[in-house]
Amino acid sequence: MLPIENIFPLLSQPRKVVITTHQKPDADAMGSSLALYHFLKQFGHEITVISPTNWANFLSWMPAAKQVLDYESPNEKARDAIKAADWIFCLDFNTLSRTKNMADKLLEAPGERILIDHHREPQTAVFAYGISDTGKSSTAEMVYDFIIGAGHADKINNEIAECIYAGVMTDTGSFRFPSTTSSVHRMVADLKDRGLQQSIIHENLFDNHSEERFRFFGHILLNRLEMFYEFNAALIAIPQADLIKFNIRTGDTEGLVNFPLSIQGIKLAAVVIDRGEERKSSFRSKGNFDVNSFARKYFNGGGHFNAAGGQNKETLPEVVDMFKKALQENRDQLSSYNF
Repeated sequence: MLPIENIFPLLSQPRKVVITTHQKPDADAMGSSLALYHFLKQFGHEITVISPTNWANFLSWMPAAKQVLDYESPNEKARDAIKAADWIFCLDFNTLSRTKNMADKLLEAPGERILIDHHREPQTAVFAYGISDTGKSSTAEMVYDFIIGAGHADKINNEIAECIYAGVMTDTGSFRFPSTTSSVHRMVADLKDRGLQQSIIHENLFDNHSEERFRFFGHILLNRLEMFYEFNAALIAIPQADLIKFNIRTGDTEGLVNFPLSIQGIKLAAVVIDRGEERKSSFRSKGNFDVNSFARKYFNGGGHFNAAGGQNKETLPEVVDMFKKALQENRDQLSSYNF
């Protein structure tokens, strides 16, 4: 994988470009993708943004979100765009398997794949150019760096600023996670100086949910939360019947894993959701417990040091048992409450 700086001189030459991200994109995935879209279109590129799956409705306010293609939709536009692309930007994921059913098409595509990502252990062999920086707060911050590094700060318009802010703000937990470096605050200051109005972004992301979602959260916290104080850990296991009962849609479980982590003394929080075809897990930690390694070892996943995810084909009770066994195997590290 060659340094991404190698494409800076090539940006002014119009190309067919695809921008894609991981399945079930969050605000950072969608925000970074659309920020890059608004940047590159100023050079005259023919750009298609593709999501491997559908996405949460609360992301649809983002500028140009309505133009994003869902790869799982019946039409062939996304597949044709991938085949025809000269460049394929891969944002907020670093292994092609994170794109679900798109993975094989991306691997077969003749265009050059370009990585912009901040997760651990990238699949560098499949990318022609790229940057992987685990020290960055978000992929949205990396897109900002990409624009600045290419010498085109003057092209940061309001659409770009809104998308970048949404991605950075959510991936840093509203700027409270350790990944919130001084450079993040300097970036936000720059976006504010350019006219960013952040209040409406917060409203669109956090004040835009259904009544059913709130009742679902209440039900889950009352009936599905299990505490393991001897391990400073908490688990929420959600059967598919709960999703159906409360009409839960893509994105409605976002942020749920953070609730048990806010309980005094809890060092590790996990949510396991029965999605029918697989069990999806989210892990969050405080301090020195590495959930990236934890997710990779036990749950076919990965991510960041304090935030990771996984997926399993085993049944929900089996995954819960796996989690309990993993707690036992990590007893020494989890039981020592060092922040």
